[in-house]
Amino acid sequence: MSGAAGASAAAAAARVQAIKASGAIVRVAEDDFKKLLVQNAHGLVVHATRWLLGTRHVYVMGYQGLVFYTQTSDELHVPGTCQVVEASKVWTP
Repeated sequence: MSGAAGASAAAAAARVQAIKASGAIVRVAEDDFKKLLVQNAHGLVVHATRWLLGTRHVYVMGYQGLVFYTQTSDELHVPGTCQVVEASKVWTP
């Protein structure tokens, strides 16, 4: 196996391991995420701001054993009963 092919295979294996470690990450539409927020009104929500051709708000929340993720152009209203963690960056595999 050449050096480039070996590096590519190693990168692919690392991505698979990252996915296994993080569990299932489900990307949902903004409206679906809002519905999940209501159902998980005492949960933990991670919020980060991303600058890519304008401001994007990234939200991540664990619920029922899955991790839900959405991006919005405007900030979402998060229930006051939720714990919100402001992150400098959210990374998904």
